[in-house]
Amino acid sequence: MKVLIVEDESVTLLMLEECLKSNGYEVVTAQDGRDALNALENSRPDLILTDIMMPYTSGLELIGITRSSEKSDIPIIVLSAIDEEATVIEAFRLGADDFITKPFNAPELLLRVKRLLLISPRTHQRAVS
Repeated sequence: MKVLIVEDESVTLLMLEECLKSNGYEVVTAQDGRDALNALENSRPDLILTDIMMPYTSGLELIGITRSSEKSDIPIIVLSAIDEEATVIEAFRLGADDFITKPFNAPELLLRVKRLLLISPRTHQRAVS
């Protein structure tokens, strides 16, 4: 399973990448929303894990763009230090599947990733084929 991580903080990006790779996931990384959109053009991840506050294109904009594209079925988890109710609600309104507040707990993050991949219709379809 391929996960696109979108995170502008290099230390957090590296931690997420190591956590997912060490648990068998293929990882594609992007350090801002613009790079994430390019990554989505070039590959089709099974899940997107994105921050909100990033240069060029925010995580909220990325959710909206993804949900209005042919890749609208990709599960999206928001991982953000912003925990304001309005921001969380906006992320879900735009189409986020889950929201995790930083700092994150790695075992919990892995369980949430696994759960979303198991219930994703696209992932289920591929496993049945």
